[in-house]
Amino acid sequence: MTSRIKWRTTWLLRAFACVTVFAAPLEGYLLQVHGQLAKLPPALLVVTWVAVRVRQRRAPEPHPVHAILALFAVVLLASSALHAGGPHTMGYALRWLPFLLVTVVLIDVAAREVPIRAILASTVAGAVVAALGALHSLLAGGETRATGPLEDPNDLAYFLVAALPLLVALRRGAIVAATVLVAGAAATFSRGGALALTATVAWLLARSALPLKALTAAAATLTALGVAAVLFAGPELDRAINEKSYIAGTNVDTRELRWQAAARMVADHPGLGVGPGGFRTSYPAASHNAEIDEQSPVAHSMYLEVAAELGVPGFALFCALLALTAVTSERVRRTTTDPLPMIAVQASLIAVVVASAFLSEQYYLPLWSLVAVVAAADLRLRRTSDVACAPRDQ
Repeated sequence: MTSRIKWRTTWLLRAFACVTVFAAPLEGYLLQVHGQLAKLPPALLVVTWVAVRVRQRRAPEPHPVHAILALFAVVLLASSALHAGGPHTMGYALRWLPFLLVTVVLIDVAAREVPIRAILASTVAGAVVAALGALHSLLAGGETRATGPLEDPNDLAYFLVAALPLLVALRRGAIVAATVLVAGAAATFSRGGALALTATVAWLLARSALPLKALTAAAATLTALGVAAVLFAGPELDRAINEKSYIAGTNVDTRELRWQAAARMVADHPGLGVGPGGFRTSYPAASHNAEIDEQSPVAHSMYLEVAAELGVPGFALFCALLALTAVTSERVRRTTTDPLPMIAVQASLIAVVVASAFLSEQYYLPLWSLVAVVAAADLRLRRTSDVACAPRDQ
């Protein structure tokens, strides 16, 4: 492969990888343009990656994450085959598989062609645009809770809070971007997002990655914005808070019902669950028609929904993926010369794990891109260590 072709293919892989993570929180805007537009960036990334690797005759460098993803795919396909007659089975299986494939691709390109900081920066940039859209929907769109690029305010908060700690690794423009992200997340009035943000800040402080001076400045800025919001939009803010208070009480009851129904599904179908998307189909029977107005909801807990739909084996592999990512990130942090990026990724992973206890977020990219970044950083570190040790061995 000539140097010019190599440069072009590297540039394409970098561009498509960065666009994929950038566009993830803007899915709603893309769907308004065209129903399939949100799928275009990851599709271009995968197609380009396959073409480049075939031309290079190079397979992805193996990592333990690959084994877990492969086993998880086996369980997913087995559960899908067992419940092939379900109305949502194939649709949800086809939602799972692209995330597994994109994770493999992101691991490979981030370990070779794409700088990890570029992926983190693109993730933050997309989230900042989403946060601006959220604020616009609240201030100019007449929404009582910010939505903007995503229909559900809780999903939007998930993206914004997951991106926020990555600013620790980027530094430039961090205060401005952090203010926008926190303001956007606050405008969603998401309690799960608030809990995830609290856990994230606590982790960064514990790791001495977030200076108290910066935290104080950010708090002062947000306080000033809050005071301005009360002064200039007091009635609208009161209405939003009152509506959220009413919805919050209802959400507690409905989530308890759904979590109980998910637990019953796990107990009744521990082997391969009720199939992808099967929670929606099985919910009326499992909940004894507890929600007459909502017959096919989500579980509002990523963990319970995965366990209910893919059984104990799928849930165990899913938890193993999270555990391996956490352990690997700590090993990379201790070994690398610049631990800040990995501390930031750890904080983002904590935000994902906490928020997903109250939301079904397995079908959004932040979880999978963080898994990919950690595995890629580990592969890069191994390669560097092997090069450093080679002269000694000789």
